[in-house]
Order: sequence, then structure tokens, then C-alpha cells
Amino acid sequence: MGKGGMSVLLLLLFLSFCSASDQKWRKAMISTDKGSSMMMNRVGSSILFPIHGNVYPTGYYNVTITIGQPPKPYFLDLDTGSDLTWLQCDAPCVHCTEAPHPLYRPTNDLVPCKDPLCAALHPPGDYKCESPEQCDYEVEYADGGSSLGVLVRDVFSLNYTNGIRLSPRLALGCGYDQIPGASYHPLDGILGLGRGKSSIVSQLQSQGLVRNVVGHCLSGRGGGFLFFGDGLYDSSHVTWTSMSQEFTKYYSPGIAELQFGGKATGIKNLIVVFDSGSSYTYLNSQAYQTLTVLLKKELSGRSLKEAPEDQTLPLCWKGRKPFKNVRDVKKYFKTLALAFASSGRTRTQFELPPEAYLIISVSTY
Repeated sequence: MGKGGMSVLLLLLFLSFCSASDQKWRKAMISTDKGSSMMMNRVGSSILFPIHGNVYPTGYYNVTITIGQPPKPYFLDLDTGSDLTWLQCDAPCVHCTEAPHPLYRPTNDLVPCKDPLCAALHPPGDYKCESPEQCDYEVEYADGGSSLGVLVRDVFSLNYTNGIRLSPRLALGCGYDQIPGASYHPLDGILGLGRGKSSIVSQLQSQGLVRNVVGHCLSGRGGGFLFFGDGLYDSSHVTWTSMSQEFTKYYSPGIAELQFGGKATGIKNLIVVFDSGSSYTYLNSQAYQTLTVLLKKELSGRSLKEAPEDQTLPLCWKGRKPFKNVRDVKKYFKTLALAFASSGRTRTQFELPPEAYLIISVSTY
């Protein structure tokens, strides 16, 4: 649901931010065994959330956030491609979609028009409020969805990883007029994790509660975890690349080159954006066509055959018998990689092994 969007929908590619090999890292980071006491003291400023969902067949991931007094749970679509967190809201609601929980009842703690968080939600030079005592907002997403509402403050019930509870008052959108997009999901709202001042992470940082760091690990098998703060990672298990100073609106490492099987594809100057609100990975038309040609060439003469009758995604294959999991076909596919360059020299690679870009469909064609 991120505001940004690349161009053409990929074949059956999706982005898994946590491969099977990463599970060792995850266990080391959140272990509660005897040897973890020292680490837990060190990471007390981090907040951890379980993630639910999957790329296929669900098509989205969500976290549970507890908001309000008394506190109530809400299922939110985590979106690093946008800033504002909002809930479908009984203000009353003009247009609201189906949701798993009752509509959020807003507080009387309105964010005024002059508040810097309100200004951050509007384009420069287009900052006007009909009422000075409140901040109206409207956010639009790449899939055509939108939310219209007013900004309020309310209590978020959160826990540090060392067990300490905190209840900060944070700004969120009370969305009373929603238009569902093409990738509509029946959730209570959006958790905005972008780089702007209004994002939840930025607000927590401004109150001195966590460092301005957001991380997530999405498993190809479904689920994962989300964390705020800088205590839940081991630098020896992280490959680093700096965020672009040119594309500052989103989490973007900048320009990348597409590689296939460790070799250059000739596709360069790809502007990469990491957007958790988009279920699939997208490439522009040239990169998409090049990749499909390489994949088909690699599979030529193999036992896998294209299956145009399977409409799950634009490009599918079938074997002599049904596949149980990606491991059954992993040997036929090569690793993809995005190589990020600095001053013309390759510096960092983000690798996508077959299990990170293949799914097993449940089509019964």
C-alpha cells in the first residue's frame, strides 16, 4: 500500500526478507535462555512485534497494535512505504470497509493545525486547515486506495523486549472515509513506518523512547517479526548499505544492477525501494523481460514445463507430479541479486535465493 510504485508486475517473484538461513540469527536475537540475560539488558530500548500473514495465498502481512484507553487490539498492515498510521474510525464513519474489529472510537485529543506533525502530512506550500483546532489529512496509495480523516493522539500500549511496559501518546489518523484499493485487505488500518516525522518510529524517537531504527524479517514460510530500536540485530549477521541521499522519501539504497546466477544481466540503474506494503516485488518492463528470458533459457531442456493454464501468476511451471514445496525445484533455479554501487564500484549485494522468489500455487486447473 506504499505510495511509491515501480512499474510492471513480476512473474511469480516475491521478496522474502528472511531466508531459512536467517532463522539462526533470529533465534540468537530473541532467545530467552540462560545466556541471554546480558543481551536482554542491552536491548531494553527495543520493541518487538510478531508478524502474521504470508505472501501467498494470504497476500499481506499484519501486526497487532493495542491502542486507546481502555486498550483495544487492532490489526494493521505494516507499510514502510508511507508515514501515517491510521485506523478506521467511528467519527462517525462515512465510508468504512469490512474490518476484523469494531471501529476505533477517537479521543478528544485533536492534533491542532499548527502542529509540526500536521505540516509533515501536507506537501510544501499546500498546508491549509479549515479549522485551526484540528488537522485534516488525506493519504493516497499506489493501488488506488485512500483514507480521509483527522489526526488525533491516543495511548499506545507497548512493551520493551526486557519486559518494561510503556504507554506513549502518539498521533494517528482517525479515518472516517476510506476507498479500498486494488490490493484491499480486511484490516483495521495501516501502520506507517516511513521516514517522515509522522511515522510511529519517528514519534517514538522524538520522545526518546527508541532510536529511529525499524527492522523486519518476513519468512517465506509465513509470519516473521518487526522491531523498533537498534538492539535487536547482530552486526556480524547484517550486510550494510547506506540509504540514498537522493531518494529520501522512501527507504531506498539507491541504484542497483540486477544479477542472475552471480553474473551481470546488463540491467543497470534500477531505482530500488523497500516497501513492506507491497506484497510482490516489481520490476520495470525491461528488467522483467530480461529476467523471464533468462529463466526460460535456464529451464530449457529440463523436466519443468510452462503452465499457462495456471492463472495464479503470469509465469508458472509444472512438473511430472505436484510439488510439495520449493525445495523440490530449487536445484533448477539460480540466485538473483541486486548489486548496489557506490562511485561506480559494486559494494553490497542483496541476494534472493530461489526460495525467496518462488511460490507453490494451489491451483487446481
